[in-house]
Amino acid sequence: MSSPAGGTPFGATPADQSPAVENFAGGSPVVESPVVESPADVIAALVLAVPGVVRLHEGRFGEVATYLPGRRVTGVKLDEDHVEVHVVLRSDAALRPVAQQVHAALAAVVSVPVEVFVEDLAAPGAA
Repeated sequence: MSSPAGGTPFGATPADQSPAVENFAGGSPVVESPVVESPADVIAALVLAVPGVVRLHEGRFGEVATYLPGRRVTGVKLDEDHVEVHVVLRSDAALRPVAQQVHAALAAVVSVPVEVFVEDLAAPGAA
């Protein structure tokens, strides 16, 4: 899998290239910890790589997410018994085939049932 902007897959920065942050006490710079890929990050990247998927959707009230220390992965909800992915598709995409492609993409990394929810459609070319 290719790395965006020369980093590691899914945008994480290698530990030896972590950006330094100034220490407010005037001491030496503090190095931020690299982002560790979680299963939710891997699932999100695989889903976004499926043609026809525009973005992940947070749900009606922003409730669809996997909560991690200091951040969340929107549109992916992990459970012991199943995985939910909520997506926005291109309006010209065939819904069922795209959902089947999402299932196929996740089959290699998920051993529980996957539910795909199409929350909205976006105009072709929309970001």
